[in-house]
Amino acid sequence: MAIRERINGGTAGIASFLALQRSTVGVLAMVVLVGMGERMAERFLPIYMLALGGGVLAVGLLQAMDNLLSALYSFPGGYLSDRLGTKRSLLIFNLVAMAGFALVILVPAWQAVLAGAVLFISWSAISLPATMSLMYKVLPTNKRTMGVTMHSLVRRIPMALGPLLGGLFIGIWGERDGVRLAFGVALMMSIVALFLQQRMIEADTPDSVSSDTASSLTGEKNPLKLLRSMNPAMKGLLVTDILIRFCEQIPYAFVVVWSMKVITAPVSALQFGLLTTIEMATAVLVYIPVAYLADRSTKKPFVLVTFVFFTLFPLVLLFSRSFEWLLVAFILRGLKEFGEPTRKSLIMDLSPEGCKAGMFGLYYLIRDVFVAFAALGGAFLWQISPETNLVTAFVFGIIGTVGFAIYGRDIQVPIYRKEAHHDRSP
Repeated sequence: MAIRERINGGTAGIASFLALQRSTVGVLAMVVLVGMGERMAERFLPIYMLALGGGVLAVGLLQAMDNLLSALYSFPGGYLSDRLGTKRSLLIFNLVAMAGFALVILVPAWQAVLAGAVLFISWSAISLPATMSLMYKVLPTNKRTMGVTMHSLVRRIPMALGPLLGGLFIGIWGERDGVRLAFGVALMMSIVALFLQQRMIEADTPDSVSSDTASSLTGEKNPLKLLRSMNPAMKGLLVTDILIRFCEQIPYAFVVVWSMKVITAPVSALQFGLLTTIEMATAVLVYIPVAYLADRSTKKPFVLVTFVFFTLFPLVLLFSRSFEWLLVAFILRGLKEFGEPTRKSLIMDLSPEGCKAGMFGLYYLIRDVFVAFAALGGAFLWQISPETNLVTAFVFGIIGTVGFAIYGRDIQVPIYRKEAHHDRSP
């Protein structure tokens, strides 16, 4: 009995440290299951469309839709979460994704793929504001960054395993049947996620806020009105974040070209895959320690260090002309995740009560619309020269980092404050 109590106590301690409560575990299970199905099938959509007779233009349209919808869906996702509550909004988002999966399964035509993609391809973008809002509703102040970090961490599971399973399906059943079967598995996983989500996430209502100004903003559907409520600290974070994303996105599509085609000693596809794995492993290793420290202090220093890593990557890549130096560059690239969950947590800290999810969605809408131009600009810069592309990215990073260092604001939270909350441990 004593041993069982110690085991139970140890398990509860680990769950508490990792911010694992009933509702958060339900959301994390949803992220893994729906994300796994999405990554199994979505990564191979271009091949599937070509097999169905769609041309290169159709594939390009699919990619353009992905980028545009990821930006446009963020604000509606936040609005519905504020308006309906997290549990009901996530139910709607999952049903919409499932309808997209079903359409692709039932209608083997590339036009149906485009129509279905409208429903499921940006599931992550539309559900993210609701997920962040839930973390802030059910977790105490000193565990919120850890909760956001666990979300970022488990998202890597389907990113790593989904394409592997999807590739296995294609290898066994071919490009057409394999992808349709992968979508069938995605639909089944979404059904399981829906069940777990509705059983584990406690029923909630939109934030109940006593302040007149905050309550008037609950479920605000007018983005311009919500924009006027964005405080100066969040505007400063948004502007500098846009600059940092320019630094990231200008060379983003060309990193593989630089590594495999341009440098003096190009790497093989297998070596590039290994570099990507090392990048992911580096990101995973820093997540939890940084979240623990950020929850016990101010968040600005961790975000600033993250911006520094973003900035240094294109510069180090510029001087990386062999596998050994690329290894250093990709470890640095993994370290750019150092404070990414902390940045998301800071966005929620700076958002007004009563419309946190909506403000989070608006933030991503504005940021991603602007950053969409960076990839296009990166192509023109690459045509001038690869070095011009990388140096320009580095300059944007310097401006963003220095700007945040000077104008960035933080919110000091009590380190050991214990807050009462109704959620239960799993």
